[in-house]
Amino acid sequence: MDPLTDCDRIADALAADGLIILEAALPEGLRIRLASRIETLEPDLKRAGIGRNQDHHLSDAVRTDRTAWLGPDDPAEAAYLHWMEELRLGLNQRLFLGLFDYEAHFAVYQPGAFYRRHLDAFQGSRNRVVTTVCYLNGHWGPEDGGELMIYPPRGDRPLESVLPTPGTLVVFLSDRFPHEVLPARRQRHSIAGWFRLKSGGDRRIDPPR
Repeated sequence: MDPLTDCDRIADALAADGLIILEAALPEGLRIRLASRIETLEPDLKRAGIGRNQDHHLSDAVRTDRTAWLGPDDPAEAAYLHWMEELRLGLNQRLFLGLFDYEAHFAVYQPGAFYRRHLDAFQGSRNRVVTTVCYLNGHWGPEDGGELMIYPPRGDRPLESVLPTPGTLVVFLSDRFPHEVLPARRQRHSIAGWFRLKSGGDRRIDPPR
């Protein structure tokens, strides 16, 4: 992803539609490093839960993936977080969103694992505003399943069915689009992340200038 060109494209799409899908956006070298990193983390991956703080709990009926949070100590993880920092700054410059920070985790879906339809936004002072999803596997075909299904704010007919092809980046407004991950037929690797507001922030998107 070219920071200047694609920040413009992403900002325009978020302002107009709230959603954009960029194929092969993640630089291939970084994708390979992150894919290798996630393999080393396999023993430390934890069952993902739903909710936050005292409301956090596990639910086999809702999601069955395993996760590990990214941090600055590993070079590959740090490079990805830097890539997202450039996007944060670009979106703030173009849309005046006031995005304050970014959090992200690896997500591993074993064959048959899923995540039922949900919204990413949580109520509270550190609400998630913009969601990013980036795919780390190598070749991925329709026969492998694991699509990300994105729905309109109202209705049950999907707006998008996103195949988790290498380096594809999906960016959308966290509180607008319900989405789900369908079961895959082989292990599926991705990074899910969220740009967040500082307490008291304003989530209004101004038209790009």
